Amino acid sequence: MSAGSNISNAGLRHLGGIAVFAVAVACLPLVTSSGVALNFAMMALYATLIAQAWNILGGFGGQFSFGHALFFGTGAYIQAIAQLQGGINAWVALPMSVTGSALVGLFVGALTFRYGLKGSYFALVTLAFAEVFRIVALSVNFTGGGVGLMVPLRESAANLQFASRAGYLWVVLAFVIAALLVTWWLRNGRFGAYLQAVRDNEDAARAVGVDPFRIKLVAIAISGAFMGAAGAFYVQVFQYIDPGIAYGSTTSVEALVAAIVGGMGTLWGPVLGAAALHVLSDFTRNLFGELPGINMVIYGVVLVLIVIFLPRGIAGIGLSVRQLWAGKGGRHG
Repeated sequence: MSAGSNISNAGLRHLGGIAVFAVAVACLPLVTSSGVALNFAMMALYATLIAQAWNILGGFGGQFSFGHALFFGTGAYIQAIAQLQGGINAWVALPMSVTGSALVGLFVGALTFRYGLKGSYFALVTLAFAEVFRIVALSVNFTGGGVGLMVPLRESAANLQFASRAGYLWVVLAFVIAALLVTWWLRNGRFGAYLQAVRDNEDAARAVGVDPFRIKLVAIAISGAFMGAAGAFYVQVFQYIDPGIAYGSTTSVEALVAAIVGGMGTLWGPVLGAAALHVLSDFTRNLFGELPGINMVIYGVVLVLIVIFLPRGIAGIGLSVRQLWAGKGGRHG
C-alpha cells in the first residue's frame, strides 16, 4: 500500500471519528434530561472550541498567542452591540461576530508577521493587543464601559436562546464540528502542509516557494474567526459581557492550556485537553468552593506536569508508550 493511500485511509478514519463524535454528542439530550449533565457537556464543548481555535494558530502554525481573548472579546461585543444597539437578529449578528474577529486577526497578523515577530515577541504582542482592547472597551460608551452589556433573555430559537441547555449544546457542537473539520483539512490538505512547514522552518519553506506571511495571515484569521464564534456563543448563554470577561487573561489561558495539555497540532488533542481540564475544574470547585484564582493555579500545575512528563499531551500518550515499548524491545534484542 502506498504512502498516499495510507494518508487517505487515515484521513477517512478521522472523518469517521468526527461523524461518530457528532452523532454521540448530538444524541446526549435524547439520553438524559439532566441539566447538570447537559451543562457540563455544553461547557466542555465551549472549552474545546476555544482550544481548537488556539490550536489552529499555535499548534499547526507554531505561533504561540497569549492574547487570544482579543478575538473572543471582539466577537462577544459585536454580537451584543448588534443585538442591543442595532436591533439585529442574533443569527444575523453571529456571522458578523465571526467576520469581525477574523478581520481583527488579519489586522494583528499584518502588523506582527510583516515585521517577522514570532516566538515570545508574538506572544507578548497578542497579550498587549488584548490589553489595549480591554482598556478601550472600558473607556467608550457603546460597550457599556466597566458596567458591561446585558443581553435580554428572549427564549426562542430565532433569537439563539433556548429554554433548555440542549439547544445551546447543539449550537456549540456545530461550531466544534466545523473547527474539527478545519483541523482535519489542515492535517490532510496542502495548506496545512504549508502551515506546518512554516512552523518547522520558515526559511526552508520560503526556499521551496511558500509565502510564510500569507500562510500565517490566513491561519490567524481562521483562528480568530472560531474565537469570535465562541465569544458570540458566550454572550447568548450568559447574556452578559464586560471588558474583564471579554479581554481578560482567563479565556486566553484556558484556550492555550487545553490545547497544550491535550496535544498541540493534533485533531483530538484540544477535545481531550478541554474535557480533562473541565473535569478537573469541576472537581476543584466542589473541593475548594469558589476560591478566587484556584482554576488558574490548577491549570498552571497541570501545564507544568504535562510539559515535563507528557510533552506530546494526552493525545500523544499512545505514541509515547509505543516508542518506550519499542525502545525496551530494541535493548532486549
